[in-house]
Amino acid sequence: MAEVRSIGVVGGGQMGSGIAQLAAVHGVDVWLHDTDAEALTRATKSISTSIQRFVSKGQLSQEVATGALQRLRCTSNLEELCSADVIIEAIVESEDAKKKLFSELDKLAKGSAILASNTSSISITRLAFATSRPCQVIGMHFMNPPPIMKLVEIVRGADTSEETFNLTKALAERFGKTVICSQDYSGFIINRVLMPMINEAFFTLYTGVATKKDIDTGMKLGTNHPMGPLELADFIGLDVCLSIMKVLHAGLGDSKYVPCPLLQQYVDAGRLGRKRGIGVYNYRKVTGATNLSSRI
Repeated sequence: MAEVRSIGVVGGGQMGSGIAQLAAVHGVDVWLHDTDAEALTRATKSISTSIQRFVSKGQLSQEVATGALQRLRCTSNLEELCSADVIIEAIVESEDAKKKLFSELDKLAKGSAILASNTSSISITRLAFATSRPCQVIGMHFMNPPPIMKLVEIVRGADTSEETFNLTKALAERFGKTVICSQDYSGFIINRVLMPMINEAFFTLYTGVATKKDIDTGMKLGTNHPMGPLELADFIGLDVCLSIMKVLHAGLGDSKYVPCPLLQQYVDAGRLGRKRGIGVYNYRKVTGATNLSSRI
């Protein structure tokens, strides 16, 4: 089995930059792509800061850190990824957007390249159908944040080959991750279990069963979760949670996956969580203004 020497990562957001950092730290040459030059600037700064934090904690040597930053290159030109052994997509959780990207990657990537998706819920089989190489398409779902979380969820599409699976699994293990494997059903393993819990927490808030603080405190202290479900939803992004619930409902056809109206309302209002400064909770510095989330 050939060793992966270079990867491309498409998407300069939190997930994409985290995956790029992880690969660079583990000796892989990385091209990080985003169409937004400002996103790449933010990603570069974030990666550098994160790596130095690992150094300051004694978890990484300065030599490894310097080498990682030297292996990382950013580009707004997708063609730069043409020599990558593996290309990992980490863009918005939209099937149409991902299919369009996979079709483009299929045309520019070298024939032996594996096309992997970081999707947390969308069918790998349908994404693979947008390419001429369905046997080389696979799901490689990293947890957030990728440099810290120990798990990678690998999802095989209907035509994913054994060679593609083995190479992808070996790459995840090279990154120091524990691998779990899922069949290609909506939500896979993690979000099939997690998102209905988050959605039910929204229903608990929506119907006035308890306050957001008591819901989160109850789950943290009563079930030993490090974050409450509403706090976790803010961390993930409420728009992402809503999108996954819609995928679950459409793919599995059960009314128990219908998104809570309150979750939909928050997204409609642009209250997407930490990345926007406000979601279920308000993360903005309040100076004389009313904390909107304190009224809910």
